[in-house]
Amino acid sequence: MTLRVERAGPLALVVDGGRSGVRHLGVTQGGAMDWVALGWANWLLGNAPDTAGIEIMVGGLTLIAEAPTPVALAGADLAATVDGERVAPGQALSMQPGQRLAFQGPQQGLRAYLAIPGGIQAEAVMGSVSSTVREGLGGLDGHGQPLREGDTLVAAGSQASQRQLPDDIQQTSASGEVRLGLVLGAQSHGFTGSSLFRAFHQKWQVDQRADRMGIRLTGTALECSLKGMVSEGIPWGAVQVPPDGQPIILMNDRQTIGGYPRLGALTPLACARLAQCLPGATVRFTPTTPERARRDYLQQLAMWQR
Repeated sequence: MTLRVERAGPLALVVDGGRSGVRHLGVTQGGAMDWVALGWANWLLGNAPDTAGIEIMVGGLTLIAEAPTPVALAGADLAATVDGERVAPGQALSMQPGQRLAFQGPQQGLRAYLAIPGGIQAEAVMGSVSSTVREGLGGLDGHGQPLREGDTLVAAGSQASQRQLPDDIQQTSASGEVRLGLVLGAQSHGFTGSSLFRAFHQKWQVDQRADRMGIRLTGTALECSLKGMVSEGIPWGAVQVPPDGQPIILMNDRQTIGGYPRLGALTPLACARLAQCLPGATVRFTPTTPERARRDYLQQLAMWQR
C-alpha cells in the first residue's frame, strides 16, 4: 500500500504522538499539533491513536496511489478531492492505483491529517518518527524534512477496518470564537489583578506570527512584576508572557526551557483546538483545574476504545 507525493505543498510532515522523555537532552516533543484529529484519522482505519500519519498544513499536497490503499482523513477541511470529487474530513476511503488525492486550501481549520493502514513506514529517532525540522529529527529521511516531490509513503500494516465515525462525534475544526481551557501556573501571582481579569475577559486574536513552535496572541497587554527569571522547563501549551505583554502559546516544537513568566498552560484539548486556528481567529481563555483537564483528556482517550 503506497502513495507517491506528486506535489508537496508548503508543509506536510510525518507526525505521531511525539517524543517522550527527551527534554532533558534539549529535544522537543514534536508530534501532531492537533493530536485529537490524528487520533480520529487513525481510529477510522483501526490504528492506535498515536500511529504515524501525515499532518498537512494549509494544503497544496497531492498524492497518487501506486497500489490499492485505504486512507482516512480528519481535522481541517482543506477541500480535499479524489480525482476531482470532494472528500470531507472524518471518513475513510479506498484509493485505487492512479487516483489522485489533492488538498486545495483551508475551508475550515488549518491542519488536516491523513492515516494509512498501520501508519507511515519510517525509522524511529528517539522513539518517534515525527518530523522536527528545526532539530533535524524524524520524518521519512530521518532528518526531519517535510515531504518532498517524489517521496513515497509506504503503509506499515496490511489490514484496515475502514470504520465510520460514531453519530455523536462531530468532525469539525475551529470556527467562530474558540474557547481555550487554561490552568493557572505558579507565576500567575506576579500578574496584576487587572491583567488577570483581562486575560480571561477579553478576546484575543491569533497573530500572523504562528508556527509549530509557538502561537502569538494579540490584545490588551498583560502586566507582570516578575523580572529576570532563571530559565526553567517549558511544558506543552505554556502561556508565556514576554515584556510586550502579548501571550505566546508554546506548542509541540517549542524550546525546552525559557525565562519569561508564564500565566499558566493550556489543557491538551485546548492545544488541539488552537492548532486549528488560522491567523485572525478569535479565542478566549477559560479557567480550569488540573483535575478537570486530566478528566477531559482521559475521556478523549476512552472514546478511541469504542
